[in-house]
Amino acid sequence: MCIILFAYQHHPRYPVILAANRDEFHDRPTAPASFWDTEPKLLAGKDLRCGGTWLGVTKDGRFSALANYRDPLVGRSDSPSRGLLVTEYLLGRAPSEDFLETLKTRAGHYNGFTLLFGSAERLFCFSNRGGTPYLVEPGIHGLSNRLLDTPWPKVVRGKRILEELLAKTEDPPLEDLFAILADRYIPDDILLPDTGVGLQTERMLAPLFVSGPGYGTRSTTLLLIDRDANVTFAERTCNGDPERDTTVTFRFRIAS
Repeated sequence: MCIILFAYQHHPRYPVILAANRDEFHDRPTAPASFWDTEPKLLAGKDLRCGGTWLGVTKDGRFSALANYRDPLVGRSDSPSRGLLVTEYLLGRAPSEDFLETLKTRAGHYNGFTLLFGSAERLFCFSNRGGTPYLVEPGIHGLSNRLLDTPWPKVVRGKRILEELLAKTEDPPLEDLFAILADRYIPDDILLPDTGVGLQTERMLAPLFVSGPGYGTRSTTLLLIDRDANVTFAERTCNGDPERDTTVTFRFRIAS
């Protein structure tokens, strides 16, 4: 993912409201969100190159989402796929605290990442670049290609728009959440981060919705869990023209 906005234990009806864009190269093969044939409790899209995912939820209420940490000067071509961390957590049975301890011992093998994982009751955040508290506090948060709540313009803007939406409704419409992630506003150059990719690329990556030659927002995913353990998972696949976008929606109740 390249932007994850979420309200955690903040809204009166939904302890989890998450909206995220996956930005990726257009030619990277991807399967849209579904319950996996090989793992029927897992609902997620699938990276067909490496077999992992970027965001998913299970029928027993575990969910996880991943953002890469942008640092082009520090990276290894032979590192394992970070998307496999998401599926490892979702398909595992170990408590989140145990998964966190194991993750700490292995994190150095991966290129930079920040991983959200947990449930509506407890949510954890870990980055192998440090600087992130392990337990996520209640509130509205944003994660892009840095650390949790790093105040990049797209993170600050997305959090503000999400907060404004949730303040005026007890049942946020899915289309209003999708609209937040479709925002293409580009801030002034002076406000952009300098992550080592050059100003032109920083401009291209600055909006919540990224559109560039050969790279951009491939999908938008929404995850809502209410206080009665009902899950809504919606994914909009972006095909370069809003009129050609496709949306799938899944609803289920978390197994007790």
